[in-house]
Amino acid sequence: MRRVMTGALVALAAMSLAGCSANDDLARQYAEGSNKGYIAGDGTILEIPAANRSTPVTFGGMTTDGTEFSSSDWLGKVLVVNFWYAGCAPCRAEAPLLEEVASGFDSDRAGIVGVNVRDQSSTAQAFNTKFGVSFPSVLDAESGAVQLAFSGTVPANAVPTTIVLDSKGRVAARILGRVAEASILATIVRDLEAEPRD
Repeated sequence: MRRVMTGALVALAAMSLAGCSANDDLARQYAEGSNKGYIAGDGTILEIPAANRSTPVTFGGMTTDGTEFSSSDWLGKVLVVNFWYAGCAPCRAEAPLLEEVASGFDSDRAGIVGVNVRDQSSTAQAFNTKFGVSFPSVLDAESGAVQLAFSGTVPANAVPTTIVLDSKGRVAARILGRVAEASILATIVRDLEAEPRD
């Protein structure tokens, strides 16, 4: 029974990727189960109740377009932080979903920033152009400072990993691996937006 369920889940994952990544070789290989040297999570979702959240995480750095990003500027808003790199097949598969979620944000209440863990600016920009990603990404390949900032709370042990900070800058949720559905991330953000702000 377990083998049948596992086979069904693999087939379902492959079908869900087909629509958004049909023209991308790495995403297609990912859907077929090929492993191309990335460490991928299983999509596990961790949500942390407000009473159990640790101290705020502060990070920043230069983005792909040469501007400075600081998480401090986002205090009072929910911030989605997505760790990725261009050669990561599941990152390619989830990019349209992240953009879909980002396009639905009220900019006064929530936002999203990528953290590129391997690439130079030109590679990251080419990725954004190819996959229609409009939100900024911090370049973290050389310093690793952003990854280090999260290491004491819920580290990004896999690529991709998506971490959601509450309006106080505290880690409130983590998706370890590819975001499977836009609605999952959108719901997490909406729930955090609805939390009391004091």
